[in-house]
Amino acid sequence: MNWKKLTESVQIKEIKELSNSKPVLIFKHSTRCSVSSMTLDRLLRNWKTEDGEKLVPFFLDLIAYRSLSEQVEIEFGVAHESPQVIILRNGKAVYDNSHFGISYPEIMGQV
Repeated sequence: MNWKKLTESVQIKEIKELSNSKPVLIFKHSTRCSVSSMTLDRLLRNWKTEDGEKLVPFFLDLIAYRSLSEQVEIEFGVAHESPQVIILRNGKAVYDNSHFGISYPEIMGQV
């Protein structure tokens, strides 16, 4: 999976604009949480190369960039959870899920 790392606040505007042409996935990951690590591993094992043509995946390390997670919450109106996936389309959150609710088939069904 070719993650783009979300590390700067200016990227939120870029992600919003990008979502006008292709759905964007934001995966919020806590490096201190075993559930988050397990969820990430499941996504990575299921991800197919061609999935990158359907949506653009961004990775947000919550421990290193907590303030960015708060910005995502405010910008897209999705309460923070971890782990969490958010799918954006046309600048708006159209899907979100967290913890054991995160499912590769469900994510791909949204795009």
